[in-house]
Amino acid sequence: MRIRDAAGGGFRAGAVLFLIALAACGFAQEQMSSQQGGASTGGVYAPVHDAEHRPITAGGFVERGPVAFKDVSVVSGLAAWRNEGGTPAKAYIVESLGNGVALLDYDNDGWLDIYLVNGMTYDAMSGKAPAPHAALFHNNHDGTFTNVAAQAGVTNDRWGVGVAVGDYDNDGWPDLYVTNVGKNRLYHNNHDGTFNDMAEKAGVALGTWSTGPTFGDYDGDGRLDLFVPGYTQYDFANPPAVGSNSVVSNNCKYRGVSVFCGPRGLRGEHDHLFRNNGDGTFTDVSAKAGVADAPGYYGLVSLFVDLNDDGRPDLLVADDSTPNYLYRNKGDGTFEDLSFESGYAVNRDGRETASMGIAVGDYQNNGRLDILNTTFSDDYKVLYQNNGDLDFTDVSYDAGIATPTIPFLSWGDGFIDYDNDGWKDIFIASGHVYPQVDQHDWGTSMAERPLLFRNIHGQKFELVPPVKGTGLADVILARGAAFGDLFNDGKIDVVINNLDAPPTLLRNVSEDRHHWVEFKLIGGAKSPHDAIGAVVFLSAGSMKQRGDVLSGGSFASSNDPRVHFGLGDAMTVDSVEIRWPSGVREKISVPNVDRIYTVEEGKGVTASFCARCTVGKEAAVK
Repeated sequence: MRIRDAAGGGFRAGAVLFLIALAACGFAQEQMSSQQGGASTGGVYAPVHDAEHRPITAGGFVERGPVAFKDVSVVSGLAAWRNEGGTPAKAYIVESLGNGVALLDYDNDGWLDIYLVNGMTYDAMSGKAPAPHAALFHNNHDGTFTNVAAQAGVTNDRWGVGVAVGDYDNDGWPDLYVTNVGKNRLYHNNHDGTFNDMAEKAGVALGTWSTGPTFGDYDGDGRLDLFVPGYTQYDFANPPAVGSNSVVSNNCKYRGVSVFCGPRGLRGEHDHLFRNNGDGTFTDVSAKAGVADAPGYYGLVSLFVDLNDDGRPDLLVADDSTPNYLYRNKGDGTFEDLSFESGYAVNRDGRETASMGIAVGDYQNNGRLDILNTTFSDDYKVLYQNNGDLDFTDVSYDAGIATPTIPFLSWGDGFIDYDNDGWKDIFIASGHVYPQVDQHDWGTSMAERPLLFRNIHGQKFELVPPVKGTGLADVILARGAAFGDLFNDGKIDVVINNLDAPPTLLRNVSEDRHHWVEFKLIGGAKSPHDAIGAVVFLSAGSMKQRGDVLSGGSFASSNDPRVHFGLGDAMTVDSVEIRWPSGVREKISVPNVDRIYTVEEGKGVTASFCARCTVGKEAAVK
C-alpha cells in the first residue's frame, strides 16, 4: 500500500495548506465544518459580488476583452428544443439533476451531430401530457441543425440522465447508451438514420437510477464493455421528503433553509460493469471485477481511461458527497481499488467532495493525464495532477483554479485547447440546484455563467473575463457539456444541456491564427472499431502533446471522438505515434496541418478533410 506524504497531498498537512490558501485569498470563512445539508462542501463562505452587487456567478462582466465564444443557439436551430425536469420549485432531488449531451457522427458523413438527453414531467408520467422528447440534431453542414429524433427513434420518453457513445458491435456505426431514472436504453445504429432500443435483449436495461455511463474495452478482447454508475434509490410513489421513510437522516436544509432532501440521507445505489459477450449481449460482472460499489456511494459520472500508461483502461467514478473511486485495471478481468492511495478519493484536506463532473487531459504536456472534478458551490473545483504510477496531487490552489470557482456549482467540464496554442485549457459549465439561492445574499445564483481558464504553459490557469454579449456572459442553468469541432474548422465548440431551458451552443470564435490537426481513428481487428482507448502522441516544434479517444465523462456526456491538437505557430508536424487498444504502436506521417485525418490501424492515413482549403481540396472523411 502506498503511503502519501505531505507533498503528495497528505491529509493532515493538506488540511493546513487548504486553510492557509483560503485565508491568503481573502475569503471570509464562517465555518470549516460540513454545513448542514445533503451535499458535502467546504463550509460556508461570505458572499462574493461584482461591482454592480450581483452574485459573481451571474455577473463580473467586462465591456471589452478577448472573445472566445459566440452564442449561436438560436441561429443554429438548437434553441427550438427545450429541456424539462419536474417543476420549477424543485421539491425533489430527481428534478434538479439535469441531463447530458453527446457529440457523434451518427450517419458517418464526417460532421458531428448532437444528442440531447431530456428529463420528464409529472403530468407526462401520469398520462396527462406528452412525454418530453430527447433531441438528435443532424448537422446540416451550414451552421444549422435539424432535430430528427422522432424519425431516428431515439426520443427516449423516460426520465433521462446521461449518455455515452460507443460502437459496441464493431459494425462501424456509433451506438448510444442512454441512462434513466428507471430502465435504460441501448440504441443500436441501423446504418440508415434510425436506431432500435436493444437494452432489454442486451441485458443492460437495469431499472434503477443510473447516471453518467462510459464505454471501454477493459478486458482487451477488442469489444467495448459498459460501466454504469448508480446514484440513489428512488421511488416516485414515495419520494424523499422530510419525514418520508426513504430519507434515512434529515439532510434537507442548505444554509439553514429548507430545500429538497439528499443525496446525503438517501440510500445509495450500486454501480454496474457489463462485459460485452460479442453476440449483442452483455454480462453483469460488477462484483467479480470488484467495482460494484458495495457501500452504495452516490455515483454521478464514470470514465474508462488509461491513467498509468500500461495499455489497459482504468476506471474513474465521481461520487456526489462520498469518496470518489479510482480503480486500477489489473489485466486479469478485475480491478484494484486505489481510490485513497492514489489521492483521488478526496481533496487535499482529506474531505470528500460533491463531485459532479470528470475531465481528463495532459495540461502540462508531459505525457500524463491529469483529472479535473467539478463540485458543489461553497467548494473549489479539484485539479488532480498526475505524478505517475497512479499518484495524484490536488494542485487546485497552486494552479489558480480554486478560489474563482468556490461560489459556482459546476457540472460539465473539459480540457480543451480553445485557442490552438498547444496547451489544454479548462472549460466549466455551472448552475445551482436550489431555487432558494436567488432569495438570499449568498454570492451565488440558480443560473450561472460558464468559466474558461487559459493555460499558461502548463504552470498556471488564468480566468478569461466574460465579455458582455459573448458566450462566456451567458447566465444559464447548465448541466451536461460536450466539446468538439462541430463546424470542421479546427476550433473546439461547446454544447451545453440546460435544465428547464433550451440548450446553449457556443461557437469558438477565438481570433487566434494558430494551426491545428485532428484525427479520426478506426481500430483494426483486435481493437474496438471506434478505437476507444487509443492514445495519440504528437510532436510539433518544441511541443509534445497527448490525446485520448474516450467515451463518457464531463457530466453524463460524451465528447467528439476525434483527437484534436492545437499546434501554435508550427506549420508542420514532426511525428505522430498511435498506441492502439490492441497494444500495437504505429507511427504515421502527417503531410499537412489544418486538416482532419482518418487513420486506420495498420493502414495509416486513409482520408483527409480540409474545410477551408482553396486548392487541392480533399474529400470528406468517410
